[in-house]
Amino acid sequence: MQPSKHTTITYSNMNLVKILMLSKKMYLFQLSKFKEESIMELWYSECHTNNVKFSLKVKEHLFSSQSDFQKVDVLDTYEYGKLLTLDGLVMVTDKDEFVYHDMITHPAMAVNPNIKNVLVIGGGDGGTVRELMRYPSIQHVDMVEIDKMVVDASREFFPTISCELDNPKVNVLFEDGVKFVMDKNNFYDLILIDSTDPIGPGEGLFTTEFYNNCFNALTDEGILVNQNETPIYDEFFEVGISSNIKLKKMFPIVEVYQASIPTYPGGYWLFNFASKKYSPTKDLKEDEWNSLGLKTKYYNTKLHIGTFALPNYVKEKLENGNV
Repeated sequence: MQPSKHTTITYSNMNLVKILMLSKKMYLFQLSKFKEESIMELWYSECHTNNVKFSLKVKEHLFSSQSDFQKVDVLDTYEYGKLLTLDGLVMVTDKDEFVYHDMITHPAMAVNPNIKNVLVIGGGDGGTVRELMRYPSIQHVDMVEIDKMVVDASREFFPTISCELDNPKVNVLFEDGVKFVMDKNNFYDLILIDSTDPIGPGEGLFTTEFYNNCFNALTDEGILVNQNETPIYDEFFEVGISSNIKLKKMFPIVEVYQASIPTYPGGYWLFNFASKKYSPTKDLKEDEWNSLGLKTKYYNTKLHIGTFALPNYVKEKLENGNV
């Protein structure tokens, strides 16, 4: 049924409910209780915690389907453009995708501009691959995405993000990233774990066994970067702290850096930089990276140094090993 322009609908964890505005009071109804005379708006809402929701006003629900692994939805929103959700959670939007993709990719490339072979685990929207393909030195990228539907939806609805997936340097594999790295040894210069949260298909990408296999898959100068959740909400940062502790048990250099991503929980996101050789700050090749002339919307080498300067409350939680 196409929504009437007189009813308010919200997406709350992708379940439709109706908010009817009557005499300045708000009443919550199920979708079946439809009133033609009320004012209609479409809203997407994601529960960040039991007490916090993030909402976007929606123009149109463009795509919805259940893959073998998760629910995939694409919505067109007024403020953030097109939005991709997996199991009802924000993955990427037109407006702020550049922040995440800049920050998962460029810090490592600025530390070792000689990276040639890269493994991206996840990243089915294609944004991380897009940024990697800006470097002439990169010879080969394996992108291992478990869910083909994510890639197909991104190709159709996010062409500016997925635009390099057909680059001849890129090998797109629809496999389980956890299994893919099990038999790899001393091959990749860089591994970018562009994963969802540790639920559903992403659960195995936060285990000690997986990190150990990634360590083995890296060369002696190898770097691993993974998204490390938000410190704003404890239930998220418990996962981030656990990931950081596991990486520190195998990599000699592990540091955490940060970025502001409005549509992610808390609007504040962290990444782990784990390296066998290079310090992310002491070994920054500022002049060499700037000589490439890459035009980025978020990352620059001055910001690079600052992004590793964490607020005290984040440092304390990481040092203490608990929230």
